[in-house]
Parts: sequence; C-alpha cells; structure tokens
Amino acid sequence: MATPKDSSRDLSGSEDEKQDYTHTEFEAEVASHALSLRGRKLTASMAFVAGTGFTLFGYDQGVMSALLTAGQFEKVFPQVVVSAGHPNHATLQSFMVAVYEVGCLFGALSNLWIGDRLGRRRTIFLGGSIMIIGAILQTTAYSYAQLVVARIVTGIGNGLNSSTVPSYHAECSPAAKRGTLILTEGTLITFGVTISYWIDFALYWASGSSAQWRAPVALQIVLALIMIGTIGFLPESPRWLVKHGRYAEAVAVLSAIDDKPPSDPGVQRTYYAMREAVALEDSFTPIPKDKGDGTGDKPKDRKVPLKELLTGGRSQNFRRATLAIVCQCCQQITGVNLITYYATVLFERLGISNVNSRIIAAANGTEYFMASFIAVALIDRVGRRKLMLIGTVGQCLTMVLLAILGSIDNSASQVVSAVLLFVFNTFHAIGWLGMAWLYCAEIVGLKIRAPANALSTASNWTFNFVVVMITGPSFNNISWGTYIVFAALNACALPVIYFFFPETAGRSLEDMDVVFALAYNEGVSPVEVSLRKDVPLAGSPEADRILGVAPSVDLTVGGSHTDRLSSPSLVEQG
Repeated sequence: MATPKDSSRDLSGSEDEKQDYTHTEFEAEVASHALSLRGRKLTASMAFVAGTGFTLFGYDQGVMSALLTAGQFEKVFPQVVVSAGHPNHATLQSFMVAVYEVGCLFGALSNLWIGDRLGRRRTIFLGGSIMIIGAILQTTAYSYAQLVVARIVTGIGNGLNSSTVPSYHAECSPAAKRGTLILTEGTLITFGVTISYWIDFALYWASGSSAQWRAPVALQIVLALIMIGTIGFLPESPRWLVKHGRYAEAVAVLSAIDDKPPSDPGVQRTYYAMREAVALEDSFTPIPKDKGDGTGDKPKDRKVPLKELLTGGRSQNFRRATLAIVCQCCQQITGVNLITYYATVLFERLGISNVNSRIIAAANGTEYFMASFIAVALIDRVGRRKLMLIGTVGQCLTMVLLAILGSIDNSASQVVSAVLLFVFNTFHAIGWLGMAWLYCAEIVGLKIRAPANALSTASNWTFNFVVVMITGPSFNNISWGTYIVFAALNACALPVIYFFFPETAGRSLEDMDVVFALAYNEGVSPVEVSLRKDVPLAGSPEADRILGVAPSVDLTVGGSHTDRLSSPSLVEQG
C-alpha cells in the first residue's frame, strides 16, 4: 500500500465547522484507511519483513568469519594475514572486521533525530537502501582502505535497521504473542549467520577467482532488496500514528492487526491506552481536542526533546532508557561475537585444518540457529528474566571451562573446547540472542521509544566493536586468558539482571507504563511490581489513577468533550 495520508483535518474555521467533524466522519475516515491484509496474514507479513531485516543483520555478522583466511581475500587484502613477521596485522584484521560496528553505531545514533521524524517504515527503507550502497562498495573493493569505508557505510544502514525493526515489530504485535514473534527475529539472526557460513564454505573451492569472497559479500544485496521492496506494503506502527495525531489510521491498523471491527472493546482499550500514554507523556496535559484547530502545535509536529530521556517521576524515563542501554551492553560482553566473527579462526587455533574448520564453523552456526527455537518456545511461558539468568550462568561456566582447557592445550582438550563453543552458542541463543532486542523495545515508554532504542542499539554496537576489536590482539597476547575476561563479565551481569531488570512477559507496552508508575508511587522496585499479579491493565480506571491521568481527560477526536469511561464506543467518540 502507498504511504498513508495524514489523517489530520484542518479545522481552523468556525466553531460550527469544527463541530461538523462528527463520529460518522471519523468512522468513515477509519474505513478509508482499512487494510486488505488483516489478522494472521498481516502479522505474518510484518514478521517476514522484520525477519528479513534480522537475517540480513546476521548474514553481515557472519560473512567475514571464513573470508579472513580465504586465499583470494588474503591476496587482495594482505593486511589481514597474521604471521610472526607481521604481528601488527592482528590489529589490522580486527579493525577491518570491527569497523563495521562503528558504522552501525553512527546509524543507530542517527535515529535519535530521524527515527520519530521519518516513522518506522521510512527509516527501515532508508537503512536498507544505505546497506545496498555499502554492499556494492564492499563487493567492488580493491584496497584495504576502500573496504574499511565500505563496511562503515554498510554499518550505518544496519544501525538504522537494528534500532528500528524491533520497535516496529513490537509496536505492531499483540502482548500475548510479542515475545514469540520478536524472538523469532533472533532465530533469523542465527539463520543469517548460518547461511553466510555455508556460502563461504561453498565458495572456498573457487580458489582461483575473487568470486571466492566477492560473491558472499554481494549476496546481502538480495536480502536488502527483499526488505525494502516489501516494507511499502505494510502499515505504519499504530503507536507512532497515535503519537503523531493520525488517529483514524491508528484505529484502522489496530483493527487489522486483531482482525476485529474498530468498535471491538479490545481494540478500543488498546487505542485508549495509547492515547493516554501520549497524554501522560505530554506533562499530563490533554491531547488537543481537534487535530489542527490552529490554537497550538499539531500532534504530528511535536518533537521529543532529548532531555526527556533524563526525566523521572511516574514515567521513569531515565531508569527505563538506562535499562535498555545496559541490556544491550550485557548481550555483547558475554563474548558471543568472538565466536560469531571469528569462528573459523578459533577452530583453526584448535589445530583443525582449513577445510574442516569451515565445516565445523558452518555446523556451529546451524546448531546456533536450531538452539534459538528453544527460546521461542519458552519466552512467553517462562518469561524474560529467567531466560536471561539461565543463559548468563551457562555462558559464564562455559567460558571458565574454555579457559581451563585452553591452559591444558592437548588434543583431547582441543576436541572438548570445540564442543564447548557449540555449548556457549546454545546458552546465548536461549538467554540473549533475540532477548535484548525484544526487551529494549518493551521496557521504554512510547514518547522516548525511538531515541531510547537508538541509544540502546548504539550501546550494542559500541560494545560489539570493543569485543571484536580486542579479540585478535587478546588471543595473540594472553591466549586462553581471553576466556577468563569474558567469564568475569558474564558473572558481573548476573546481579544486574536479578536486581534491576523487571519482567515484561504478558504485558502490553502501555502496561509497562503502569508498572513503573506504580513502583514510583509506592516507592518500591519496578522488579517487585512487575512480578505481581494485581497490576491493573493500561486503559482501565485503576491504571488512570496510578498514571495520574484524570478520567475526564478529553480523548475525543472531533473536539467535543466526552468522559471516556462512560462512552460506549470508540467510533462514537469520533
């Protein structure tokens, strides 16, 4: 479908003209934005686009693993060949791999300014387009410097996508299925990694042609084209639409997602919760009675100042943004990307041949992909906190064992170490793979979701860069001691998760506003409140009182004041 038109009406005329905007007109406006895709088909289509974005994300992460030791790649880029005569090449090799994260960091941070301005769909389109440009530059590179610049460009596009796709998918997913849907994206990250490993292995035999490395790099263009070619057929996030005053479109999208009429009580409650979230975030001031009466800023023109990220009170914006940033940091300091980016190199360090190391690396990626379905099956039953804790404990113990076996360094210990690299990926798939992207989208409020996710994603790429950058020199200097460092970092993450990370399972995105507001009102930890069963649902009178939203807040669309709690129908309030 084409980009929806702004549903705001110019009601700057007389009062009589304003009153003419009746509930029947609003109902007609909702109908004019009705979507052909509804229910499961719409949910599946959104999951497909989000999944393609994360498959591309994973492919980019894994594709360099085997190329670093490919003959044709080393011929064009001798700076990546680590040898006794060139010990500084370990740093150059790591920098060439890690500089991609620098681009991702810039892309994620740019969402601080453009994310809410462009909307979720256009940001994803922009990110995909930049990735295509970067992939073309990488494929045609003939020097180390050119490849470095091209990887930065590709990273900028991926940074935009990785900070937008989870928010878009979370905002368009029902609470009961959100965990499963978003974690499916995590499985597709590993699917992308797996594809890249097997493609690298297949083209390893093209040893007489630069297609050995150019073809794997170029294939990411296909995934990017699929993503930007399909996002135009999907609706914008209903929460972004509400935030920007496009209420009729928001109702139409909510109706389509649930495959229910606009007057359905569930659709109404979700819509009202979104409107109240916007009203609450606007310093407890009512939403404008009409959508452009000339008396003030239109909702679509409101900009979120970055200082909102530092506010406390009932919204707890600073705490929530910090949780998102720390969550993404924790995902990276586990050490997963020393395996993802350097799998083939690690297996070669264990004395495995070039061919066999590539086969085992591809098998490692395949097992990683299969293990990720464990989290998909458990996420909405077990919850977020328990899976994060289980994954972190498993990762910590695995790193300890890898360090012990590395110090022994005989043929038997090398075989067990190879197996433990599979074990580590299994624990990461269960506890962290898609979890960080899901949790960060859930934990922050609507008003700061775009800038907070930009910062949290920037945190991901910053620590990703650090891990990937230090891996080569670290193994070169302290060998198995590298595993001890990551074991300690995993151990440090455990108390942070246990004491500070609230549970988000089974709650809508607006329900989390109620959790944090109730914790603030009672002076207790949000973790404690999140584990309680008596927290009222967003949009209910009890939640209004907790949030500090008066029941008489005007949530009408046409302009006449109506008590929301006594009004029978969403459409009738148009």
